Amino acid sequence: MPATEYQGSFLGRISIRRNQVVSMDGPHEQELEDLDLFQRNIAHRFSELLPSPPPPPPTDGGDADSSASASSADAPFLSVAWLRKLLDVFLCCEAEFKAFLIMGRERDPSVIAKAPLDRLLPELLDRAVKALDVCNAVMHGVDAVRHCQKLSEIAVAALEQQPIGEGQARRAKKALGSMIALLAAEDKESSGHKSTERTWSFGRRGASAVTNKDRSATAQFRTLTWGVSKNWSASKQIQAMSANLVVPRGAEASGLALPVYIMGAITVFVMSALVAAIPCQERSGLAMHLQVPKQFGWAQPMTALAEKIGEEWKRKEKRGTAGLMEELQRMERLGQGLAEFADPFQFPAEGERAEEAAARAGELAETCRRMEEGLVPLQLQIREVFHRIVRSRSEVLDVLDQAGKLSAPTV
Repeated sequence: MPATEYQGSFLGRISIRRNQVVSMDGPHEQELEDLDLFQRNIAHRFSELLPSPPPPPPTDGGDADSSASASSADAPFLSVAWLRKLLDVFLCCEAEFKAFLIMGRERDPSVIAKAPLDRLLPELLDRAVKALDVCNAVMHGVDAVRHCQKLSEIAVAALEQQPIGEGQARRAKKALGSMIALLAAEDKESSGHKSTERTWSFGRRGASAVTNKDRSATAQFRTLTWGVSKNWSASKQIQAMSANLVVPRGAEASGLALPVYIMGAITVFVMSALVAAIPCQERSGLAMHLQVPKQFGWAQPMTALAEKIGEEWKRKEKRGTAGLMEELQRMERLGQGLAEFADPFQFPAEGERAEEAAARAGELAETCRRMEEGLVPLQLQIREVFHRIVRSRSEVLDVLDQAGKLSAPTV
């Protein structure tokens, strides 16, 4: 069943509950059923985000699993399409959480002003503000990736011309050099490693210095992308979001405290994944700061995803790539290979070497096409997440304000 159908089923059930008169105090059987359904929906959605295992060898029995493998191929792990699915999951879970919170308030308005919600909801509001900062930084990161994509497209257009002359090679070399220099500068800025130099002169590894043109491109890159304070750190922001995320114990585990915790865990995970995949400011020491008890049904797929991203992040730090986004890593790898082909360039290009460059240019063109199709919708989704968090935070503030008025002593 698609995620939207699960969401519609849950929200419809909550809507029916709101029309029923409930006089029982504290959590009751129906509330526990709704909480169980909420958690099962989350488990299902995050399970669909897990990367598919390698397909089994073909047998004479047919290809019964072809549809599943085809669907997973549409969204490779940490690709633009996968990130868009992740944001869809967040939006669905957030809508169900908000409905659950409103239902609990209407069942017992005073519960919001009582422990532990009198502490958990302000923490939720603070976590929302930090998530907004992450969304803002990630939006700028996507702008940076799009800028690099445009430079790659310039190089592809030059290398697709046949025969390749010195003019086309110079144009491709300049575009690829700028693209790689921008990614190198971003990686240096976001990693926080001041002692490690990772620069290229027109894409060649081991260059001792960056040219004036590369410095100019880097300055332009920073002007275009970074819209947060110089002291702002994505990794510290994620760590702060998870610092006060504590699992409810005892009787709290069956009340509204559990959905608040679940939504907090989802928010931390989603923001961590975005920061790991998309260039962001100051990501040194980034880790999936998420420890979820295994007794929850949704914990297994979320933990598996967090571990997988953590493994990819360790590889990223060794390779020095700018981000875990699948298309971004592919673009950087292909760009480095084509830059080595274009510098130095000998005319006419050798047959085998020219064929290899043409194949890489074709692969880079396909990568740019996928990015062109996916990055703008991804930005729109990030913007939607931003505005959803703003609206939900405002609604929670209203809930707290109403609870405060109810609990205030009458004079």
